[in-house]
Amino acid sequence: MTAPLIDWKAPAPDRDPGLYTEGMRYLVDGKVRAWSGPAQTVYSPVHLSGPQGLERRKLGDCALVDAAVAKEAVAAAAKAFKGGRGAWPTAGVAARVACLEDFLKRMEAKRLEVAKLLCWEIAKPWADSLAEVDRTVAYGRDTAVALKTLERESARFTLDGGFLAQVRRSPYGVALCMGPYNYPLNETFATLLPALVMGNTVVVKLPRLGMLCSMPLLDAFAAAFPPGVVNIIPGEGSVVVTPILESGSVDILAFIGSAKVANVLKRAHPRPNRLRSVLGLGAKNPAIVLKDADPVEAAKECLSGALSFNGQRCTALKMLFVHRSLADRF
Repeated sequence: MTAPLIDWKAPAPDRDPGLYTEGMRYLVDGKVRAWSGPAQTVYSPVHLSGPQGLERRKLGDCALVDAAVAKEAVAAAAKAFKGGRGAWPTAGVAARVACLEDFLKRMEAKRLEVAKLLCWEIAKPWADSLAEVDRTVAYGRDTAVALKTLERESARFTLDGGFLAQVRRSPYGVALCMGPYNYPLNETFATLLPALVMGNTVVVKLPRLGMLCSMPLLDAFAAAFPPGVVNIIPGEGSVVVTPILESGSVDILAFIGSAKVANVLKRAHPRPNRLRSVLGLGAKNPAIVLKDADPVEAAKECLSGALSFNGQRCTALKMLFVHRSLADRF
């Protein structure tokens, strides 16, 4: 007997994805707004048995907002930052961390809903979908702890070369955050949460595949953060990202994806030399198998590291270096 493709070992298990009806929305300037324009119909890549054989199920529709909404989003972020004089960048660390913790509690309440959308939308195994949500929440809390540590350290004075100095960190500006489809929640939020809690304001462009999983969190963002601090839009990259960058209002580009796309994005900014970039691009990840390794165990680990989630991970193993004495057995 073979195991099912998706194992719903969770409260209220459901092998039918159902129809998600909250995808025609976006968040700008503190308000979750309905969209009545173009949409992307989202089908699950998981095929289920039906009257006509294997069928793909429609999961829902997701908004594809236009350039006008994109410009409104970046304008709201710039207004909230106000050249570093806005309420959010001037708020204390404790106040910003409190907002983040409020959001993370609201996110935890949506755990199963978000994980279910992840599972069905990009065919991520159920256990991995739950783990992605949990890891994202844990990352947010670790980020808050790290910021508190930096704040304590900044209160100290350092004597160096006869000079007494104190290092103070401040937010940089408006951040445009984009993550990839294979970890649409975790890696998008890995760019978003640190930028946010540091006092920057943010525009998030959701990945084209994996948009639905963030939709249940729009209300949580709107409730936890002041207007304009977080703006989240779904849409075609060429339609919404280009006008955001061309506005010149973006100070930070936080992007996880391909080097080719990153270069195109940077060139769209009117002052690319002034654009602070935080990029996670392609990687050539090696595994090194030493001569005293157990070849069977090493082979299992390398296979998992290379092919988990069909190898669609930036951290997947790409090259294997095996000691010549083990090469044949490996």
